[in-house]
Amino acid sequence: MAAIKRLFGNFRSSRAKKSDSNSHPSIQWMVAGLGNPGEEYSRSRHNAGFMTIDRIAKAKNVELNRRRFKGVTAEITLAEKTALLVKPQTFYNLSGECISDLIGYFKIPPQNLIVLHDELDLEAGRLRIKQGGGDAGNRGVRSIAESLGTTDFIRVRMGIGRPRGFSNEVEMEPGRQPKTEENKDYLLRPMTAAERQAIAALLERAALAVEAIAQDGLEAAMNRYNQCS
Repeated sequence: MAAIKRLFGNFRSSRAKKSDSNSHPSIQWMVAGLGNPGEEYSRSRHNAGFMTIDRIAKAKNVELNRRRFKGVTAEITLAEKTALLVKPQTFYNLSGECISDLIGYFKIPPQNLIVLHDELDLEAGRLRIKQGGGDAGNRGVRSIAESLGTTDFIRVRMGIGRPRGFSNEVEMEPGRQPKTEENKDYLLRPMTAAERQAIAALLERAALAVEAIAQDGLEAAMNRYNQCS
């Protein structure tokens, strides 16, 4: 009797796994926004990636309410293909833990991963699309590259500029300490209503850029959006 129970238990488990795999269409794109979970960070510049994901979800009439691999997700249609929206819940600097697990589970090539993130080294309001390259000190991007073992993913970089009065030349002077605390406060403090209004156009362009990448291809999207101020 015990052997029969084990046999049928294994049979049910196998059917459940098969059913679970069949319940999800093939995911061809992943769009991940970087940010920090928690209400205290929700209006910060460092959550520009999260904010853009929320805009895309609202436009597609979906909610990110499925928890998988340390992230919240939702499936959408992007250029007539199934895509996964992701907000990692690991905190910004460990984003790679969530993203690499999802990439592996759904067998998505890194070239079909689009990462949305804020960028200190871009003038506020500017947007740049790129594939590969260095992380420019962005620890979230570094975490993803290290977890995937490649930098061959697409990044939509949203310029937020550096704190007023900051310059790379001053930061690198001998005997001077980098303004890491100033940067941290600038990235993590809540934006004012005026600052949120100012960044709204950038978030909208970033959301449209994601659609353009999937619809028209990376090069066409770069030619279009990298020329915009």
